[in-house]
Amino acid sequence: MTDAVKGPASYFPSIERKYGRPIAEWKELVRASPLTGHMELVGWLKSEHAMGHGHANALVAHTLAQDKAATA
Repeated sequence: MTDAVKGPASYFPSIERKYGRPIAEWKELVRASPLTGHMELVGWLKSEHAMGHGHANALVAHTLAQDKAATA
């Protein structure tokens, strides 16, 4: 039996289906943005890429947490 994916990553399959890009590509867009704040990035994904709030929030949260862990 495998454990179900939890947290922000649980949104990833839905994000890929709905918005047509792989998660790696979305993460690179977030990282390339001049914006740095969580809610700034969420707002940017919503306004520039028509992403829903939950999907944008999950993507930004996971990406920023991953980047923080990589620099720790």
